[in-house]
Amino acid sequence: MPGSKRQGVLELAVAVLREPMFLLLIGAASIYLVLGDVREALVLAASIMVIFVITVVQERRTERALEALRDLSSPRALVIRDGKEARVPGVEVVRGDLMLLREGDRVAADARLVDAHALLVDESLLTGESLPVEKRRAPASVAAESANVFSGTLVVRGSARALVTATGPHSEMGRIGATLAKVETAKTSLERETLRMVRYIAAIGLGLCALVTLAYIATRGEILPGILAGLTLAMAILPEEFPVVLTVFLALGAWRIAKHGVLTRRLPAVEMLGAATVLCCDKTGTLTENRMRVAEAWVEGAWREAKDWDAREQPLIAAAALACETAPFDPMERAILAATEAFSPPLAHPPLDATIERRYPLAEGFLAVCHGWRFPSGQARLAMKGAPETVLALCDLPPEERAAALTVAALAAERGLRVLAVAQSHWDGAAWLDRPEGYPWRLIGFVALADPIRAAVPAAIALCRRAGIRVVMITGDHPATAREIARQAGIASDPVIGGAELAAMDDAALARAVARTCVFARVRPEQKLRLVNALRAAGEIVAMTGDGVNDAPALKAAHIGIAMGKRGTDVAREASALVLLDDDFTSIVGTVRLGRRIYDNIRNAMRYLIAAHVPLAGMALLPLAAGWPLFLFPVHVVFLEFVIDPACSIVFEAERSDAAVMERRPRPVQEPLFTRASIAIGLLLGLGLLAAVALVYGWAQGSARSEAEGRALAFATLVAGNIALIFANRSHTLTIIETAKHRNVALVWIVGATAAALVMSIYIAPMAALFRFAPPAATDLAIAVAAGVASVAWYDVYKVARRRQSRH
Repeated sequence: MPGSKRQGVLELAVAVLREPMFLLLIGAASIYLVLGDVREALVLAASIMVIFVITVVQERRTERALEALRDLSSPRALVIRDGKEARVPGVEVVRGDLMLLREGDRVAADARLVDAHALLVDESLLTGESLPVEKRRAPASVAAESANVFSGTLVVRGSARALVTATGPHSEMGRIGATLAKVETAKTSLERETLRMVRYIAAIGLGLCALVTLAYIATRGEILPGILAGLTLAMAILPEEFPVVLTVFLALGAWRIAKHGVLTRRLPAVEMLGAATVLCCDKTGTLTENRMRVAEAWVEGAWREAKDWDAREQPLIAAAALACETAPFDPMERAILAATEAFSPPLAHPPLDATIERRYPLAEGFLAVCHGWRFPSGQARLAMKGAPETVLALCDLPPEERAAALTVAALAAERGLRVLAVAQSHWDGAAWLDRPEGYPWRLIGFVALADPIRAAVPAAIALCRRAGIRVVMITGDHPATAREIARQAGIASDPVIGGAELAAMDDAALARAVARTCVFARVRPEQKLRLVNALRAAGEIVAMTGDGVNDAPALKAAHIGIAMGKRGTDVAREASALVLLDDDFTSIVGTVRLGRRIYDNIRNAMRYLIAAHVPLAGMALLPLAAGWPLFLFPVHVVFLEFVIDPACSIVFEAERSDAAVMERRPRPVQEPLFTRASIAIGLLLGLGLLAAVALVYGWAQGSARSEAEGRALAFATLVAGNIALIFANRSHTLTIIETAKHRNVALVWIVGATAAALVMSIYIAPMAALFRFAPPAATDLAIAVAAGVASVAWYDVYKVARRRQSRH
């Protein structure tokens, strides 16, 4: 599809050059030229080019991550390739493909129907018409619009096969220039909070910059050097890294999550994951393996396993198959059709020359599916499968037999089996009835389907419990089945509330129920929305899984909607914030862990940035106030930018989560990123390093050492302290020694490169001249470095003391 214009490298370069830091560097280089210091101007110009290249590469890396997410989030299509069904990205559909369309699918391309079964399509995106349009097959020679489906429209009922005729810009949707399935990039709450902090710091910085410039001119009588001092302070205090951290961490965090099988469609979901308190999930395919099979059949008063079936089970399985679609999507129907292969010869489905003339789908109060078949002889036959309580209520049975049959079904459900009752009816009427209740139904028996629980689920749910996340199972299964699966998974299975009880509850009763109940059974899709709203009203942060068309409202209402990628409809995917590509519950838990890690790393990086800017700003002001020679010049700030920028955008982003990240309760959603404690710790760390640098610089000024030696020693203290700040802020709970066990390749490279650059800038004469350094004695340098490292050591002592206090 024609999409938004991709930002080229040239456009990206122009945008980067407009950033305040680059404008300040260009201003400083211009002043050096006016002052006649060509060498200093060239150094700054070279620095501008290096920072520019790094920034452009980083921006492109982020943009590529977002582009990859956009590609993954495009609609997918079910097509026939090499005689087999294959689900492929919509962009890979080509003319001549045979598409399979089912309820809830977003049509990936323009196509002409080959066959259709009760197909209704919502074309409002194209035509503005709110009512769905009926589609039916027409001869190829007839140009009937009702025989065509169009890209971007939505299948709301039925199924079909269609031959693709046009894709992308050649489709009807492409002609009107619509753009579909984009990752949303609206401002998140974190971004809004960070922008407020940036404006606050920038306002203070501008005020101080003007103050320094005026003070320098007033005390030393030089205008251009005064402006240069003000620019240096502005560069030192400018918080340009804050928004960069958020952009990089959220975009790359979303891509990191995608590599673990979870697609992020809305970036705010990344920051919300760490705050989730309730995780609502389905049973089938999420907690279980989604390898459903018909395990047992009940006929003539006895259950028998599939391996022991004979002719007695044939009528039951045949009738159950007649109540399925001919090309089913539902895993239960697929399992039933697979069961027809258990007989020799296999049962034919669909029956030869027979057609489905009437469908009675699941509906409120009717938890069953019924199909009316017409055979070549003119005979009409109906088959129904569904919840035992629904099917048995329609069968002509004495009350005691009905009660006994319900008991049989309940006992099987208590073993964790999904039980379906099967009934059939012969119909001699001229027309089909409006409702299935009017037919004379006869019970044939029960089929019991097994879907084993995933081996990793109990451990994942136990991990959720330790992390303060309550897992709530919402399923359409029998209450006894739900209770047994919940017991196996480790979910609190008492009480179990059924859909009928749920419907009878008012809002107050429901609020009490959701506070104490973790298993809801026989729940209709539309009831999920009510459950989500009740949990939200109780103050919970809700993550919700879903796969069907009717799940979309609940997915949108949840704080974090999670659609199933394999069995989910396109409507569910579009309504969700995350898409679970493998439909595995453990992937959700892994995503919560990653979400907490991303948020922790953002907070650690922000705390480091606050701490790193304090000594820079302080040492731009203090020498002026104390009457010392200026300590910082633009070249020094540029050097430190080469440390600070990669540290916050690469090192902290790649940092592993603490081992105990899933052992603590979710963070309160209203808790700001910049808490008072976090800001206070950042400021104290920065003030500690500022004190160390000032003491070393003051000591050098008061001794026989030259100005250049003193600047070299104080700068070594500043750089060493900055590296120590990186190590100290890798975790807000673990000490530097404890985090040393966590491998971080980027950290090793940055520390090594910084140390090497510092040594060269002090001891290689041409570089030392650029930095206004003179080589100090080795013992003096060791003292300066030790002072920088020691200035942040108190933070580790604080972490240990806080841990001991929390234990008591």
